[in-house]
Amino acid sequence: MKIPKSIRNLIEAFERLPGIGPKTAQRLTFYLLHVPSEELEMLSSSVSSLKLGTKICSICRNVGEDDPCEVCTDRGRDREVIAVVESPLDVLALEKAGFKGLYHVIHGVISPLNNIGPDDLYINDLMKRLKRESAASEGTEGSAYNYLSGDVLDSAASGEIKEVILATNTNMEGESTAMYISKLISGLNGQSSAVKITRIGRGLPVGGDIVYADDITLKRALEGRVSFNL
Repeated sequence: MKIPKSIRNLIEAFERLPGIGPKTAQRLTFYLLHVPSEELEMLSSSVSSLKLGTKICSICRNVGEDDPCEVCTDRGRDREVIAVVESPLDVLALEKAGFKGLYHVIHGVISPLNNIGPDDLYINDLMKRLKRESAASEGTEGSAYNYLSGDVLDSAASGEIKEVILATNTNMEGESTAMYISKLISGLNGQSSAVKITRIGRGLPVGGDIVYADDITLKRALEGRVSFNL
């Protein structure tokens, strides 16, 4: 029996998604055959608007509806602390855990086996951001808020970055990425950086992903962060 082309195309499209194998792709496709047309149109519209309705923040690289994002423009955040995370999902997890600082999303981890190097991530953006913040705190040219509109944040809302929390996952790639970033921060401007570098602490198992941790575990991990020295 020959499978209709439209069904085969959708199965193949589902198979390209992470975590979905051939069997799951087939089940999803044949399930959608029985979904009312109105629901299919809603699903199709949501998928089509996914890219059009979202932006990557030019400051922290998180995904949101505006640029800069709502976190970067929030005057109530602790602007002295940045949590470096792998993905926007990690931001959501830390928000649920009650973190009130800023974020920087690097969108992945260094993974030689998958041909992913530092230049493929938003690590250089983090370094530039830290340098801008440092320049602004010293009153030198290159204020941290040159890239924001003046009516979003003023100088009173800014703060020198005093701590960077390396909140990448605790697996091998996450640890390697955290160590790489730590070396870069320590060597900012060719000297020992004044920025305190910490690693997300107790509560997270080795090899675990923070997106799967419960709120209490994540809160304890943030509270128990430790200095990350080489």
